[in-house]
Amino acid sequence: MKKRTFLLVAACIALPGLLSAQQTGLKDAVSGHFLIGAAINQRQSDGKDANATKVLKRHFNTIVAENCMKSGLLQPRENKFDFRAADRFVDYAEKNGQVPIGHCLIWHSQAPRWFFTDDEGKRVSREVMIERMRKHISTVVGRYKGRIKGWDVVNEAIEDDGSFRRSPFYEIVGEDFIEIAFKAAHEADPDVELYYNDFSMSKPGKRAAVCRLVKRLKDAGCRIDGVGMQSHNGLDYPDLSDYEASIDSFAACGVKVMITELDVNVLPNPRGFGGAAVEQNFEYQKKYNPYTAGLPEDMAEKLRERYKALFDIYRRHSGQISRITLWGISDANSWLNNWPVPGRTNYPLLFDRKYNEKPVVDDIINMYK
Repeated sequence: MKKRTFLLVAACIALPGLLSAQQTGLKDAVSGHFLIGAAINQRQSDGKDANATKVLKRHFNTIVAENCMKSGLLQPRENKFDFRAADRFVDYAEKNGQVPIGHCLIWHSQAPRWFFTDDEGKRVSREVMIERMRKHISTVVGRYKGRIKGWDVVNEAIEDDGSFRRSPFYEIVGEDFIEIAFKAAHEADPDVELYYNDFSMSKPGKRAAVCRLVKRLKDAGCRIDGVGMQSHNGLDYPDLSDYEASIDSFAACGVKVMITELDVNVLPNPRGFGGAAVEQNFEYQKKYNPYTAGLPEDMAEKLRERYKALFDIYRRHSGQISRITLWGISDANSWLNNWPVPGRTNYPLLFDRKYNEKPVVDDIINMYK
């Protein structure tokens, strides 16, 4: 009996990293700093992925629906709402002790086709567009009143240079479609937090434009609680000093900062690629998919160091950051396997294709402990 005890103690001394990983999850390590979570797909929120549930319970305390709460899936036909998948997502969050975040109410991509046109296929009037926006928002937000912590109200409305994206919402309604959306969401649930969410947020032009937007919304009497910095990063982008400057700038606007769609692309990008606009699509070429048999050791180490640098920034800015959300759980489920080049094998997350934690998970835990 004494011999077995000695061996156990010796193993614990020899493997302190293993012991900490066994005892402490990411959510435990960052507790008191911010929430940490992941976007989950419909199969996962339907409870059909036991490995995902196991990782979520241990490491994360908040989740976002990857797709099932977007307008095209919730209201595929006018006045015909389908809440089945979204209801299961919220139920899953409550069952597993996760804080659910709603994503997203108004976004030009993945909107239903009918949203912007009349029966003849022509663009609807400003009045009709506003009414459709308000009805969609009030119906969706009202259904989950008191069950959702916060909503990405408007997603990706500003270009990288700071100009407004010429989306159908902008072209039909004008730039005040954002104000209209935020007011409609607040009316539907006065207690829910409301966010603006966008990519390339480290770029100076977009940073300044988002700050102007936050000020404008506040001046108009809108509730806006946070700015989501989509962080679809790479091994060498964005510039981390610009990234930190944006965290400081958004926090100075008097809102919470959230890292909302975090992943790190390790693959070479096609010429002309940039940002995270989903409409980008490049032809498959083998040179853009070099690691089909696994990530080489040197590249895995670069990924590890990049995540350590990012989480060091989050630690130093923890007074300004309220939530970090990885865009997926496992490399096997990442959208970066199919975007912007379909059919690639990417390795952008903290857990590998078998849901095993990568070494950087323990690095992050020890950093915050």
